[in-house]
Amino acid sequence: MNILQILPSLDVGGVETGTVDLARYLVKNGHKAIVVSGGGRLVRELDAIGARHYSLPVGKKSFFTVISMIGKLEEIIRKEDIDIVHARSRVPALIAYFACKMSNRVLITTAHGYYKKHPLSESMGWGKRVIVASNIMAKHMADNFGVPHERIRLIARGVDVSRFKFTDPAERRFKYFTIGMVSRITPLKGHADFIKAVSLLRRKIPALKALVVGSPGKLKYLEDLRLLARRLGLDQVVEFVPATGDVPAVMNSLNVLVSATVTPEAFGRSIIEAQASGVPVVSTRVGGVVDIIDDGKTGFFCAIHDPKDMADKIFSIFKNKELSSHLAVEARKKVDAYFKSDMMMEKTVAVYEEALKKTNILVIKTSATGDVILSVPSLRAIRQRFPDADIKVLVGLASREVLDRCPYVNGLIVCDFKGKHRTFSGMWKLSSELRKDVFDIAIDLQNSRRSHILGFMSLASRRYGYSNKKFSFLLNNSIKDDAPYLDPVDHQMRILKLAGVKTIDKTLEMWPSDEDIKKMDRMLEESWAGPKQSLVGINVRASAKWISKNWPPSNMAQFCDRLAGEFNARVVLTGTSSDIEVGDLIARLTRSKPINAIGKTGINELAGLMKRFKVYITPDSGPMHVANAAGTPCVALFGPTDPKRHFLSGEGHVLITRQAEFKCAPCYKPNCQKKINCMKKITVDEVFDAVRPYLISRALKAGEFAEEGAA
Repeated sequence: MNILQILPSLDVGGVETGTVDLARYLVKNGHKAIVVSGGGRLVRELDAIGARHYSLPVGKKSFFTVISMIGKLEEIIRKEDIDIVHARSRVPALIAYFACKMSNRVLITTAHGYYKKHPLSESMGWGKRVIVASNIMAKHMADNFGVPHERIRLIARGVDVSRFKFTDPAERRFKYFTIGMVSRITPLKGHADFIKAVSLLRRKIPALKALVVGSPGKLKYLEDLRLLARRLGLDQVVEFVPATGDVPAVMNSLNVLVSATVTPEAFGRSIIEAQASGVPVVSTRVGGVVDIIDDGKTGFFCAIHDPKDMADKIFSIFKNKELSSHLAVEARKKVDAYFKSDMMMEKTVAVYEEALKKTNILVIKTSATGDVILSVPSLRAIRQRFPDADIKVLVGLASREVLDRCPYVNGLIVCDFKGKHRTFSGMWKLSSELRKDVFDIAIDLQNSRRSHILGFMSLASRRYGYSNKKFSFLLNNSIKDDAPYLDPVDHQMRILKLAGVKTIDKTLEMWPSDEDIKKMDRMLEESWAGPKQSLVGINVRASAKWISKNWPPSNMAQFCDRLAGEFNARVVLTGTSSDIEVGDLIARLTRSKPINAIGKTGINELAGLMKRFKVYITPDSGPMHVANAAGTPCVALFGPTDPKRHFLSGEGHVLITRQAEFKCAPCYKPNCQKKINCMKKITVDEVFDAVRPYLISRALKAGEFAEEGAA
């Protein structure tokens, strides 16, 4: 793999040291290691291990610098053929995110700090995988920056134990009992509390030395600490030491390491470095430190802003040599078990490999129920092409149930364009939800203005769809919508081919639960329909809006009575709650008393009910595809819409249309000025003749109605 790490600088520090250690490990194991930073003292080490460094001001918080760095980083990514970009700080992560999107590369971020909620900090959660060093950081990134748990990877930081020689505290015989802090000198690290604790210890430990090791964040704060030490009479006790790359030497000079941090930290690298060296640790109980120290076993916790408690814990180590040795030995055991650098490197490379292997795919299909059912062959084909992918579908609120229990997707993202997502702010919130999944690919099966916008706002690197003048310029992989005589599945297939899907099985599927089927069986039993009763389903209306699609209720009533008379078959009327009046009218016009299931079924319950039908009659509507998915023979009645675009032909699917007799058909007009002649032209005899073979074949198998079948 070719790995690029990006961070503000390469001066001495935990993040910087970890960057060099990882580069060394990558080179040693046959990978290419590139580092981009503002430069620093550790660049020489990169050169020595065979890694390459590019010097760019990627830590500057200037808008114009950030914009210019995106293009420069993209050039480096392409030049070095980078596979993974690993960002270790906020501004570099922002730059890397857009450079990776432009170059179609994978971004990994490591959250090294316990960041405050700030727009700039959001970038640390934008990686395809977000590495954290502790459980508290995992919770922080999830709770405060909305990073889904499935994208977070916990990898504790490690130390190269070969660099840190373990020395039992009993063997450390120095002139002074030396305690120290090794960290950046900022107020958050609690140096003032440490100096106050040293003042308390001075009265109990005459031969005492305190080291404050690190680079100052601001010189004024360092001067304030020097002044505090002078005021407490500690000029000869407290020594301020500049940051050094030779951390093992610092640890070998200490009897106790103190971490006095007053706010949560991501981890605590200096703590495991001390433990690897055999130096007991006293630390405030904050952040990721709780994953490192077992209080009283591998170190001691003290209260925040409590110098006396800190001093007491340090003194207990000073006066009890056996306790000191016990803490050191147990801490080193834990370092060997959990915090070795090789373990950290192996887990990091495993995250790289996982991120490269796993493709995140967004499929957009937000339209009506029938259209979502028609997308199932595409979902199945996408899963076959990308077996290890994480596939999620953006689906409308009204049609989401279609994909319940769908084995081809990992999850659904539900949109409500009539409600909370109707406004611009709602669309922005929806797009923010999409971006949390860091999609690599967006496949737009909806191909509307809104879907093209959402695909773009998801920031998926590859976006596939139709070039149809509906904001399709937001796609970066498109095909002209110039093949009008395709059925809906073949129409989708043209897009899938762009994404590398070569074949598709047109079989529709739905997944009603056992409870859905049992509920429908109970409804039929309550309507006096036995398990052997021949049932025929009729969808009473395509839509309240599409009046022109509907077959007249009087024809349906005649059809019901004829079925009952010739085959003793009972009709089940289906439809939505808006179709109740139509169902009541049909019931009044019949003598055979059909079962009225209108408004009583969800989409999966309808699929379960259809499994009981010998055949199903419907105008062009979603239930036509439900029947197909349920494996129920279907007679489809078409008038104003084109069956070439909406009807899936195949065994058990019969099309009846009289469009050839009308020059205006297909017209796609919801209301017909000619009083829906094309649908009225479809006769009861035509439909009955289409249904007859299914009833005869079933009747003959059951040994019933033999005479009618022969006739």
